[in-house]
Amino acid sequence: MVERIAIEDMIRLSAEGGFDLIDVRSPSEFYEVHAVGALMKPLDRIAPAELMAARGTRKDELLYIICRSGGRSEQACRMFEAAGFSNVVSVSGGTEAWIAAGLPVNQGIRKGIPIDRQIRMASGFVVLAGSIGAVWCPWSLAIPAVTGLLMMWSGYTNSRFLARWFARLPWNSGAEGGGCGSCTTSCGS
Repeated sequence: MVERIAIEDMIRLSAEGGFDLIDVRSPSEFYEVHAVGALMKPLDRIAPAELMAARGTRKDELLYIICRSGGRSEQACRMFEAAGFSNVVSVSGGTEAWIAAGLPVNQGIRKGIPIDRQIRMASGFVVLAGSIGAVWCPWSLAIPAVTGLLMMWSGYTNSRFLARWFARLPWNSGAEGGGCGSCTTSCGS
């Protein structure tokens, strides 16, 4: 069972300091906005044993994991637990709750279109193209039907497979080299 910490408790912990926080979102999500002090380790690239070993003398202390709203951080916690590490805690509500609570964030300059909007645009394009193609070939209706099925399955299972796939596209994966310093409002303004 995944241990969780409420954002109210994170407020107290943040004031005290001295804890490790891992953000498991994609690079573009992380560089758009992230909790001050968080270290980016995307979920699809996380290696629990390697990460714990890198913590050195702090490897036995609690490790807090955050994502956008809590789903991916719980998934990461389960990965750590499966690797034999029980000292991991998911931040309930994720970065959204962190921001709503007024905790400090680093906010970068957003370049490009956020991945969730890219997915909606691509899905809309595929549905439109398949529907228009049906004028010439009725079998083209299979394209929007499959797209709709995938979107329904993704929503029902709360899967982020499309987001992970879009994050690997060349214009989205380049965000790893960027980032921001230690500002708490908006970098570059």
